[in-house]
Amino acid sequence: MSKKWFVLLIMVLAALLLVACGGGTTETPAATEAVDGGALEPTEEPAAVEPTEEPAAEEPTAEPAAEEPTAEPAAEEPTAEAATGDVTDLQLMGWSSSDAENARLQEMVDTFNAANPDLNVTLSFSPDYDTDLQTAIAGGEPPDVFYIDSFRLPDYVEAGALMPVGDQMENPDDFYPSLRQAFTIDDTFWCAPKDFSTLALQYNTDLFDAAGLDYPTPDWTWDDLRTAAEALTDESTDVYGLVLPADMARWIAFLYQAGGSMTDAEFTTMTLDSPEALEAMEFYTNLVLDGFAAQPSDLDSGWPGEAFGKGTAAMSLEGNWIVPFLNDQFPDLNWGVTELPAGPGGDATMAFTVCYGVAAAAANPEASIRLASWLTGPEGMAQWTGLGLAMPTRQSLSEDWLAQFPELEPFLAGAAYAHPWQFRPGFQDVMDTVNSGLQQAFAGAYTADQVLSDAQEVGNDVLGQ
Repeated sequence: MSKKWFVLLIMVLAALLLVACGGGTTETPAATEAVDGGALEPTEEPAAVEPTEEPAAEEPTAEPAAEEPTAEPAAEEPTAEAATGDVTDLQLMGWSSSDAENARLQEMVDTFNAANPDLNVTLSFSPDYDTDLQTAIAGGEPPDVFYIDSFRLPDYVEAGALMPVGDQMENPDDFYPSLRQAFTIDDTFWCAPKDFSTLALQYNTDLFDAAGLDYPTPDWTWDDLRTAAEALTDESTDVYGLVLPADMARWIAFLYQAGGSMTDAEFTTMTLDSPEALEAMEFYTNLVLDGFAAQPSDLDSGWPGEAFGKGTAAMSLEGNWIVPFLNDQFPDLNWGVTELPAGPGGDATMAFTVCYGVAAAAANPEASIRLASWLTGPEGMAQWTGLGLAMPTRQSLSEDWLAQFPELEPFLAGAAYAHPWQFRPGFQDVMDTVNSGLQQAFAGAYTADQVLSDAQEVGNDVLGQ
């Protein structure tokens, strides 16, 4: 067994052990918390069906081929299946999200299948996605195309589990450079980003009005956030100014806003033993310790968006996946959104993105690349991001998308100063340590310095220091 596959097998066994113990990890926000309520756009779909590109499928009984030996119908197809009547089956695997998101992805698959009669794509959603994907790859039966979060990309690359296909996508230079970089390791563009999300500040306008406060603006700072959270907290009604999860994926934005970082630029050494990191950790945890913020579980909610929707938190720090969720689940809620407050180190937010990967051991590599290219191409991406759930990763689509969803401008504005959600193989251990430490700190059992010290030590072990 090669060393790379041994590493992946260890990942699988570890994941299975976590499942057996009832444990779990914090899912990437853009991928798991989103619930969509946006309007469907049926007018987009016919454009995806291009029967003139598939003459062999439209005219199965045509016989002039014998009279026209120079005609080459197979050249119009990447494979010869349509000419022989054979159909190649492909599996597209992802994690299940909202009903609206799942339905839209199925619509896209139906559109692609209709335009490509030599292929039959089946959509597969997994409730335990990471474990199932790792098991399938290690077992030699990977799905043909599948989601890869930017956070987990380094693990799959190190294990030799992926085929580098990014540069084989349609017009790869159209992707935002920062998002393309999120899926580039050692100068190899492994897979194309399907969408992205950033964090912003949501606020309940009714609660702000009742407290006599001005609405948040892009000019807000940490001091403004804390002052408003304190003023909006009402113990008599169990309403808190802010909902904060014990989640590194939220706290890390404050770390960057303080001018700090997780590691050095080369990912060789942890840098959490800095004054900037301590300032960010103390600010974040003190909001809860001082009673101006609460965790979702303390507000009888499964995630921050639910607490905000219920009105038990006046503000939340979520990505644009919260918008369709609120529109669908809390249509009567009066609220607004603006960019995250700036910290002592300036503006910062996070960019969460996912790509469509193709396995190194793909059974049908040409067909898999063809599917991934359409899904991340202008047509497929326009259909996908038409929900407003996530933003297009192609620069050419951003203007039209913003015209369709002008209220989401604060999320798109954050792309200019967003940091990628990606580190190096094994960094899940660091995230788990930070999440556990935050939980302890919220309970008063850990100091901010203890949380950082533990994460620094685990991180240096991961990075080989």
